[in-house]
Amino acid sequence: MRPLDFDYMLGLLPVILGYVPLTLFMAVVAMVLASLLAVERVIRVPGLDWLVVLFISFFRATPLLVQLFLFYYGLPQMLSFLTKINGVTAAIMRLTRHFSAYMAEAIRAAISGVDRSQWEAAHSIGMTQGRMMRRIVLPQAGRIAALTLVNYFIDMIKGTSLAFTLGVAEVMGATQKEACGNFLYFKAFLVVAILYWVTVETLNQGQKQLELGLNRAYAR
Repeated sequence: MRPLDFDYMLGLLPVILGYVPLTLFMAVVAMVLASLLAVERVIRVPGLDWLVVLFISFFRATPLLVQLFLFYYGLPQMLSFLTKINGVTAAIMRLTRHFSAYMAEAIRAAISGVDRSQWEAAHSIGMTQGRMMRRIVLPQAGRIAALTLVNYFIDMIKGTSLAFTLGVAEVMGATQKEACGNFLYFKAFLVVAILYWVTVETLNQGQKQLELGLNRAYAR
């Protein structure tokens, strides 16, 4: 059994950290786009409900890795213009579609959780649908869904690790490259595992502070 080479692991850390911004960028962009798509799905444009149901069903029922391969390697054979999409864009688009399907359900449940009497009160004073959603419903639904959405963001950060299968040099891709160069797989992947662990635990602490802040605000 080989001992751990801490000098190698510490030397590898700055190399991997250099790819953290790309990993976080993909997660943040995908999270923003997924949130917008989720709200759009909840609004339910007349005549498109069946597409919404089909969209959510497909992206919740199929693995993220299958979706990445289908979109990046499969669809370009059918639609030639997709060959111009690079790995980063493809990964962001797939993460967006995948997680928006879950987030749509979370946001829909949060909106449904707002007391119907507040909807009726808003209508009784002549509020438009858009104004009621913006000023009354969404702020309360946001409080209900906030912690769930943080969990999805954490899952999205971990999901970016699959982008290396598309040739994207993010954290996982950089680690794979370094490990292949010297065959020190355990040490390399242990470093990246600890890095993900620290990142997620930091977000967990932020989630706890967010929960305390939201509960304190509504306890007044």
